[in-house]
Amino acid sequence: MRSVRQNRGVRITAKVDYAVRAMVALASRRSDVPTAADAIATDQEIPLAFLIKILADLRTAGLVSSRRGAAGGHLLARDPASVSIADVIRAVEGPLADVRGTPPEDISYPGASAPLRDVWLATRVALREVLEETTIADVVTGALPAHVTSALARPGADRRR
Repeated sequence: MRSVRQNRGVRITAKVDYAVRAMVALASRRSDVPTAADAIATDQEIPLAFLIKILADLRTAGLVSSRRGAAGGHLLARDPASVSIADVIRAVEGPLADVRGTPPEDISYPGASAPLRDVWLATRVALREVLEETTIADVVTGALPAHVTSALARPGADRRR
């Protein structure tokens, strides 16, 4: 029997996807009116229990604040133009890129594999170029940075490989 191998590639976890979507949902509302977690969950089709944990991570990272009470809910703690997608990823998952839990700059390989460390470093640079320079406000307005839109214009950008 032949084994079918699933393509794993660079993965954007559900937690990251939901966290960014929650931040975008908050940024698209009035900045002075708290939004209840269940409203975000319903609007973005995110499981409420998972969203509550994500909002706690975002609050710990200083990206979201919360108010208790009947009129309570969540608010962005910073201007959405100052919050990059990388900030959100780091808040809920940690570093953008590591190799088996180790930062690429701390890795060394023997022999012919030695240059591989530089490939992993360059991969992190490429991720940073998109994720650190794209803000929550960019997503809300739909005005993505030029380097993102130019990457999307490359042949095959919308195809899985």
